[in-house]
Order: sequence, then C-alpha cells, then structure tokens
Amino acid sequence: MIKYKLICKDCNNVFDSWFSNSKEYEKLKKKKYLNCHICESTRVEKTLMAPNVLNTSGFKDEEVNKIKEIKFKLREFKKFIKNNFKYVGEKFAYEARSIHYDPKKKKKPIYGKASRKQIEELKQEGIKTEVFPWIEDKEN
Repeated sequence: MIKYKLICKDCNNVFDSWFSNSKEYEKLKKKKYLNCHICESTRVEKTLMAPNVLNTSGFKDEEVNKIKEIKFKLREFKKFIKNNFKYVGEKFAYEARSIHYDPKKKKKPIYGKASRKQIEELKQEGIKTEVFPWIEDKEN
C-alpha cells in the first residue's frame, strides 16, 4: 500500500488517499476515477511529499523544545474542541450558515471540514470561521 497526498487543481483541497501501488494511482487517474470529495472535480494531482520526520540535528535544544511545546498546545486545543464542539464533518459550511441565518437555532460551536473556497464564502457572508492546524493523534 502507498499513501499519496493529493490536491484538487480547482478548489485547492488537499487530501490523502491510499493505493495498492503507484501503478494503481496512474491507472485510476487515466480513467478519471480520481475526484475531489469537495467539488467533485477530476483535476486531481499528486503533491510534493516528504516523510513526516522532525530532524532535530539542525535545531538548537531551545528550538526543539519550542516545537514540542507548540505541538503540545495544539493537541490540548484539539482536545478542547473535540470535547466542547459538535463535529459536523463535510457539512461544516451548511451547518455554519444554518446557525447564522436561522434565529431560532441555538448558537452552538461546531467544527468540521471545509474547502478554502467555502471558508472564503462564509467570511464574505459575515460568518466568522477559524482555520486550525489539526495534528493527528498518532503523530510524535
């Protein structure tokens, strides 16, 4: 199995996808079976990828400690969000508009996934959103 980081050339959505091997990716791309789950475009390409390894040899001890501190704070914030906000997944833009425009709906904090285009549209409508770097739990 091989994991590729893919990008949609239409909406700039970046996402991961698994393939049995590199030939499988090429075969699916050629047949236009690869598509963006946000905008359904078939203009999907591999992005530049690098292993997710923190090489501390070029950093001073204080810099390494600062990186670890930042990652710790991000994980704590993520934990707070998961415990206090409702996860709405891919329906984030829809739910945000629903809460914003329906005065009868209870204002509740939500989190989920949205494309850059969706976030920009929400901001243009006066709906406050924040983008948060989501560190995976399995990361060191």
